[in-house]
Amino acid sequence: MSCRNIPSRLKPGLAALLLVAAVTGLNGCRKAEGGAVDAVVIAERPPRLADPLAADLAPADLLLVGNVAQGLVRFDASGDIAPGLAERWAVSDDGLSYVFRLRTASWSDGRRVRARDVVRLIERQLARRSRNSLFDTIGAVREVVAMTDRVIAVELNAPRPHLLQLLAQPEFGLVRGRSGTGPFTATTEGEVVDLVRVLPGFDGDEAQQQRVRLTAAPAQRAIDLFVSGDSELVLGGTVVDFPLASAAKLPRNTLRIDPVLGLFGLVPARKDGPAADLETRALLDEAIDRDALIAALAVPGLQPRLSLLQPGLDLAASPAQPAWAPLTLEQRRPDLLARAQAIFPVAAPAQAGEATPGERPVIRIALPGGPGGEIILRRLKADWEPLGVQVVAAGDDPADFRFIDEVAPSSSPAWFLRRFRCEFAAICSAQADQLLDAARLTGFPPQRARFFIDAERIMREEVLFLPIAAPVRWSLAGRDVQGFAENRFGRHTLTDLRMAPNARN
Repeated sequence: MSCRNIPSRLKPGLAALLLVAAVTGLNGCRKAEGGAVDAVVIAERPPRLADPLAADLAPADLLLVGNVAQGLVRFDASGDIAPGLAERWAVSDDGLSYVFRLRTASWSDGRRVRARDVVRLIERQLARRSRNSLFDTIGAVREVVAMTDRVIAVELNAPRPHLLQLLAQPEFGLVRGRSGTGPFTATTEGEVVDLVRVLPGFDGDEAQQQRVRLTAAPAQRAIDLFVSGDSELVLGGTVVDFPLASAAKLPRNTLRIDPVLGLFGLVPARKDGPAADLETRALLDEAIDRDALIAALAVPGLQPRLSLLQPGLDLAASPAQPAWAPLTLEQRRPDLLARAQAIFPVAAPAQAGEATPGERPVIRIALPGGPGGEIILRRLKADWEPLGVQVVAAGDDPADFRFIDEVAPSSSPAWFLRRFRCEFAAICSAQADQLLDAARLTGFPPQRARFFIDAERIMREEVLFLPIAAPVRWSLAGRDVQGFAENRFGRHTLTDLRMAPNARN
């Protein structure tokens, strides 16, 4: 019986059973029709394939780039390094040289992919004028050399054990014109990107084909499509739209949350105003009720964080904690109110009552729209306004603090710390910058780790970042999408989605 042709003249009970099967088994029908996976990425427009160097790509674009224009290596479903354009590689004993052997491949125009072409593209990504967002993180690369038509060597100034994690990011996808090197090829028809991957057969078997139909939709629409059975996979969820997923009636075990590393908190956004004052930053940081904020977001497994660096990184010591960390918020509250009265002598009340309207200094926060951003703003108002300030969304006005929700591209502490260098941050520490520069130059790993520890301690003392938790990244995966897996980088390959984890290619 066809899934699209349920007979109407059946006994009532049997007809009801078939109707239920047709509705709840819609994904199975689609699987039978060629096995294509219908996937939706949360975005306002369809993803587009573009050179990461030519434009600032949205997360949905990077999803497409990572699946159509892989780099030398790529991530598998679990976030481990898998062959990309390079079929294998070797690392020298001193960690200063990576040698990649390219697989046989062609561009969309039929021209063979050669090492010198790949080197040219990588050199553009590493150039000082590059718009690659990971440029600063990968600064240890000295040169990239084409040794033969199929062999490339990447030479480093100092060992970088996380180099492959960075090269696997879609920001290092290799785009030439309007094409990439796979693993999928893409054609766009209207709002749908049709992705096809062909796997050669072995021992006379026919070639296998994997297909994904990728569309984009706002978060609520994407969730509705999944609940109705019109999609099997939703990607690209963040804290902004998590409350929508949490409120939906989802099938059991379909909400998947990535255990990502990264930054989730507030950073001073300008050199003047309340956030420019260290005592004010320290007061506001200590006053955040992180437990209450995380409870309001209701993200399973999310834990409060007091450190700039995240547990789980490759650290030589535990992340730096503030001196007040052992105390509860209730234990800290009297001191917080006393300090607030000293910092805001006109506005701050002696107790947690209302201050005179119009006299309170205003703290403006740049937050993303959506229900998640509204929850964060409400909680910060509840925590900070008793101190004698007003807390508002910045809107079009200059912000005092900006919300950051960014996933780390590797498990190295370097990305976290370099994010707050004076080159990028409105409020910074020249001393911490010097330590990071020294860490980049040293070839001795224990010394590099020491530089990182000292730089983080200074940044925490200067309150260059008000940490709250780890970033939030979520997806929805149907029962027939067995090849999907959560991972610490929040990067999701669309390969092998129909395969069980132990059967992936």
